[in-house]
Amino acid sequence: MMTRRLTQLLLGLAMYGISLAMFIRAGLGLDPWDVFHQGVSEKTGLSIGVVVIVVSFLVLLLWIPLRQMPGIGTLANAVLVGLFADLGLWLIPEFFHLGGQIALLAGAVALNGIASACYIGARLGPGARDGLMTGLVRRTGWSVRLVRTGIEVTVLAIGWLLGGSVGVGTVVYALAIGPLVQLLLPRFMVPEGKPDAKPGVAAGAVLTRPETSFQGAGWHRGQK
Repeated sequence: MMTRRLTQLLLGLAMYGISLAMFIRAGLGLDPWDVFHQGVSEKTGLSIGVVVIVVSFLVLLLWIPLRQMPGIGTLANAVLVGLFADLGLWLIPEFFHLGGQIALLAGAVALNGIASACYIGARLGPGARDGLMTGLVRRTGWSVRLVRTGIEVTVLAIGWLLGGSVGVGTVVYALAIGPLVQLLLPRFMVPEGKPDAKPGVAAGAVLTRPETSFQGAGWHRGQK
């Protein structure tokens, strides 16, 4: 079972990074955190993959006062998504025709949904950004919706000011990813109660950036 979980984790993170590259190549807008990553990339000259990795580890530092504990999936997420995003940007050409951009955006949303379900279903630890959000919820007592919205509006605004791409893709992602992951997640969720299951990793603790989009809206487990 652990082999399945690790394989599913790695495939999910690889697909997530590739889907990020597809969103960028579509040129129609990114999700809030990736608007921020792209904006930082534009200003620093670093590749977006490197920015994703650096931001992930900086956010992990904020876990310390929140007393959050990373899992295998947390550390893998911090490294692999950025690496595969850069690989995807190297492999995927830019699209300048609107039809191609729309098709690429649709493919990116679909792949991101599958990737998210794979990663969440592996139950091997939350992503850095989601751990920040859940830690703040636990420490402050504020609602998930309030904390998530506050974080995402902040990074979206900063990213946009830095030159990140905000557009129809941002809206499509926000509306589509939650229901899509909710639909796919049961197919990829590793059952609880297996001998190799780690007692410290509960289902509600395993969150990813896309999952929070629908949790904050109250579509799934009530929790990005």
